[in-house]
Amino acid sequence: MSQTSTERLRDYLAQLPPQSQALLIREFERALERGEDVTVANFVLGQLRQIVRGTNEEAPPRTDDPARLLFRPLEPFLLEHSGAVRPGQIRRASLLPIWQWLGRDGAPAAAAEFEATLANLRGAGTRSEIAHAVRKLQMAAADAIAEATTASPGTDNQRILARIGSAAVVEDLRGVGAVLKNRDALDALSDKLPGSLGAFGDGQVNSVIGTLNVPSLQTPQVLPFALSLVMQRLSAPWQVIRIAVRIAASDDEVRVAAIPLGVAVTMALHDLAQLAAELRAQIKRGQFDNFAERLKLVHDGMRGVRTELDLRNDSVWGRQMAAIRVDISNSLQSEIESVPGRVRRLLRQRPDKDISATTKIDPDEVDEVLALIAFVAVCRTYASELAINEVTLRTYSDLQQYVEKSTEALVQALRGGDPRVRGFRQMQVKAAIRFCEALFGQDYASLMSRAADNAMVVVERKPNRAG
Repeated sequence: MSQTSTERLRDYLAQLPPQSQALLIREFERALERGEDVTVANFVLGQLRQIVRGTNEEAPPRTDDPARLLFRPLEPFLLEHSGAVRPGQIRRASLLPIWQWLGRDGAPAAAAEFEATLANLRGAGTRSEIAHAVRKLQMAAADAIAEATTASPGTDNQRILARIGSAAVVEDLRGVGAVLKNRDALDALSDKLPGSLGAFGDGQVNSVIGTLNVPSLQTPQVLPFALSLVMQRLSAPWQVIRIAVRIAASDDEVRVAAIPLGVAVTMALHDLAQLAAELRAQIKRGQFDNFAERLKLVHDGMRGVRTELDLRNDSVWGRQMAAIRVDISNSLQSEIESVPGRVRRLLRQRPDKDISATTKIDPDEVDEVLALIAFVAVCRTYASELAINEVTLRTYSDLQQYVEKSTEALVQALRGGDPRVRGFRQMQVKAAIRFCEALFGQDYASLMSRAADNAMVVVERKPNRAG
């Protein structure tokens, strides 16, 4: 592969969501185990691992790590943060204490045997022999986890669980055991699912339902992980609720909640809440890169859930939806209301006595305000669903009126005034014209730019006429 092609591949892989990167890593590692496309798989895996690690430094092959081999089936479901998780997700930070517990108390004999077997096979064993040893340890680990998490007379399960790790680790433990025990069924599901599920219409919904119709995937512990695999293939993950609605044969939330697949709604709402939280953090940091795409995801998700499901205001799901809406509305409203003040600070006409020859306008601040104006315009597009219709329309109208009047006044001010302040006025006019382009379009901005140029020509000719 040429260097250009390699860079193009790295750019594409880097743009993928972390879950998609994890899924690709897992699929290529499985291809290596089967001996398929070894050259391509090794190359793409190397690029993916460099992206995930954030470094180009060589690292030892991760397939030599016993814990990684054991927990490889968990990769599509791992989260890097240690906060709240939904069904079908596991914190990566929980894996180390679980591995340590397995080697210490949970399945010490099986863990020791696996490490010894791996040491003997490394460099000489076949992939099938390693895979067999891995599967044996995974089943032993699943049995140990089931024993630790199942209450039994005469056993102090709470004490056992406390020795494993924190409450978050214990919360993840059952999911780890479920995935390890049902690895084959989840792998088969992953192989059968299409690489991408676009519109997720009736045909695709029915096909996925048929693929999920496997007894081992229908248990309360495993079903969320099966649905997570489906969500990773969906262009709009909230659409997973269509599976539950189809099985319930109703959009009534009571009937949907009564079936096991109702967990799909809980998962979709959790992901929407996470998107809203990420958007709120982005707003607080003043970072508006990809803001429109993220806001559209939240907007489309909320509208989609409300369209697909008949939610009651006083139900658990109804209150969750209301909380998401209030959360995002409050975050957006406070930021929207701050924009006119930022614009006025840059464009207000200061008295000549308050302007010195060194007074400048910070170009970075102009860029920030431009981003905020674009932010308000984006919010206006999605205002109705997000309960910010009134504040957005009012703010956008105020911005248009103020920028239009200020620009005309600033252009007029170029024709007279103290020459000492003219440089600052020109900076204000340039900023105002950029705001005009964002609010009114290129044609109006060009018109005001020509007006500013004409004003400066008049100013430059005045001394000649006087002479």
